[in-house]
Amino acid sequence: MSRFDFTPYRRSTVGFDRLFDLLENQARLNAGDNYPPFNISRRGEDNYRITLAVAGFRAGDIDITAQQNLLVVQGRKREETEDGAELIHVGIANRGFERRFELADFVRVERADLADGLLIIDLVREVPDAMKPRKIAIGGTATLAAVPTTTGEGDAQDTASAA
Repeated sequence: MSRFDFTPYRRSTVGFDRLFDLLENQARLNAGDNYPPFNISRRGEDNYRITLAVAGFRAGDIDITAQQNLLVVQGRKREETEDGAELIHVGIANRGFERRFELADFVRVERADLADGLLIIDLVREVPDAMKPRKIAIGGTATLAAVPTTTGEGDAQDTASAA
């Protein structure tokens, strides 16, 4: 198992503890089971898609729960066979699973679809207007004026004419 040491970064940063803890926890949790396989794609500046391969699961077998900064996808195993037949060989995985995805701030689930054995979850990042960068207009007009010197009459005229 590969372990990341963030100690040098922790010493030189302030307020990133949650990020480092998240990275360390994900490395530890993802070292085990890799079922079901999934893809994460970026579909625009603020749009993402998670695609999970969930062959053999129906929409009623899958629960999707979105909490603040966390998306949990759970699949429940079905015990019954479709037509009452006895299974001689089981090659299609139909085991229960739980996948957790840490979401960034302001990311929400837009929709979820199940088709052709793929669960597709679309996510969108919506930053509130108060949090978006904005231009600040500089108010007032600042004028520079020369200050006359008291060393001589010619110097004061030169300074005044420069203004």
